[in-house]
Amino acid sequence: AVQEQACLALCNITAGADAQRDARAQAAVDAGALPLVVAAMRAHPASAGVQQEACSALCNITAGAGAQGDARKQAAADAGALLLVVAAMRAHPASAAVQEQACRALCCITAGAGA
Repeated sequence: AVQEQACLALCNITAGADAQRDARAQAAVDAGALPLVVAAMRAHPASAGVQQEACSALCNITAGAGAQGDARKQAAADAGALLLVVAAMRAHPASAAVQEQACRALCCITAGAGA
């Protein structure tokens, strides 16, 4: 599916531990990636591949600390990502890959110092 490959591409673009990873994640958000990832999850709930790659992309996009990282996490939550990640877990209980990436996404979106 095109959406699966697009989510995989976003995941790859925003992966890594180098100094530019946060800049790439922010560029993805600035380009409108979050609503598109969420839309792919909504449009293809039965596709384990789309759900897996979307969760992986969400994790990479929302990873990071500081004000920009917190803003990306909030933007994902505001877009409905948390509900869709949980829905993916419910829809694909036998897929270890979906479960793993969904847990990673939940961890990344909800991580932070908090107040």
